[in-house]
Amino acid sequence: MTSRLRHPLTATGAAVVLTLPWVFSWATGLAEGFTSLTTVAVSGFAVLGASFLLAWGAETAEKDVPRAFALAVLAVLAVAPEYAVDALYAWQAGADPGSSAAANLAVANMTGANRILIGLGWSGIALFSIYKATSGSRGDDSVVNNEGTLRDAVKLDPSIATEILFLFGATVFAFFVPLNGGIGMIDTIVLVGLYVAYIGIIIRGDAEDHDEQVGVPAYFQAKSRRVRAPVILTLFAYSGFLILTAVEPFAHGLEELGLQYGIPEFFMIQWIAPLASESPELIVTAYLVNKARATAAFNALISSKLNQWTLLIGTLAVVYSISLGAIGVLPFDFKQTAEIWLTAAQSFFALAILVNFRISVREAVTLLVLFVSQVGIEFAIIQTVPEATAETYSIYILLAYTVVYVLLGIGLLATRREELRRLAKRTVANIRGTPIPDPEHAD
Repeated sequence: MTSRLRHPLTATGAAVVLTLPWVFSWATGLAEGFTSLTTVAVSGFAVLGASFLLAWGAETAEKDVPRAFALAVLAVLAVAPEYAVDALYAWQAGADPGSSAAANLAVANMTGANRILIGLGWSGIALFSIYKATSGSRGDDSVVNNEGTLRDAVKLDPSIATEILFLFGATVFAFFVPLNGGIGMIDTIVLVGLYVAYIGIIIRGDAEDHDEQVGVPAYFQAKSRRVRAPVILTLFAYSGFLILTAVEPFAHGLEELGLQYGIPEFFMIQWIAPLASESPELIVTAYLVNKARATAAFNALISSKLNQWTLLIGTLAVVYSISLGAIGVLPFDFKQTAEIWLTAAQSFFALAILVNFRISVREAVTLLVLFVSQVGIEFAIIQTVPEATAETYSIYILLAYTVVYVLLGIGLLATRREELRRLAKRTVANIRGTPIPDPEHAD
């Protein structure tokens, strides 16, 4: 009996069972009559089940395609709801070009999602990885124990150099996006072009170099390719369907619950909705960490950040132009300009942390505290100050935190010039297909 309960197919079946109430209610239309709390519960379980199915599909696929490519597919599917929400607002902006409200919401939702991914995702997964490794519950070769306060660190796979350098390029470019009056076709060409070039590089990798798996992925990897391939495609397709159909109602349900407790709508759209839409990605990476695969978890998070910071921004102008009926620039006000600058600055600082392929407890806590404090201060202001004054104060806060992030990033890069050069050399080697030995990292 115990062996049957531990069988990989039992775990797969349990994940599927979590999703069935949502599939049934969505297919029959019952979901439309649910209360906000019921919607959150039913769709939330579907998101949880889909996250596990998606993670198992990506891990199984590592036997047949390069791991970076498998994680890139996982990242795109996991953040697909974020694309859907932002595309909706961009479409509404094109349908009503005289109003900037929808365009502002598109930018706010996009910047909120990107900052959550780093402020909560990168920092949280690093801290969780170190906690799991040091608590004795499960060893992880990716976690390095160092002497000193808060100096334990997660060591990343140097092969992630390509993602880091491409993300650096997209981050630097993002600082200039608002200077064109909005997000336009030039931004689309540059940012989407970066992502296409990145995919073209990683798809050439070695599919045989993959981690040993256990549980569900190991079970499916042991099957023949003609069995394994349909399983992988089914896991990806079914989890993608669930994420696309369940995450938006999950996010809207949370928004409605928040509004019932007096949380402003704009704040909900910028923070609560993106947090809900990012939940599959956060669940998947937490699952990977729990399997002592902190490196794969971080690779997935960095890949998600790269596709959001390139494809997500770049496609907004395309959706807006289609809705407008002509090539146009998605406009936004100065507050959203400040939001983009802050998001780019946070990304700049986070990447400066990763140039030596490590993130320590101290660095993760810094990312977390800066993120939480900025959101907390801004929320306190909009709750206590009149709306017009609150927006002015919010802009000051956004610009102040932008300066802090940029100065911290510059300071780190100044002390890690050699690591940055190694990062660039490794990326060039990855592009050429001539791997170089792993560099020695000084803590």
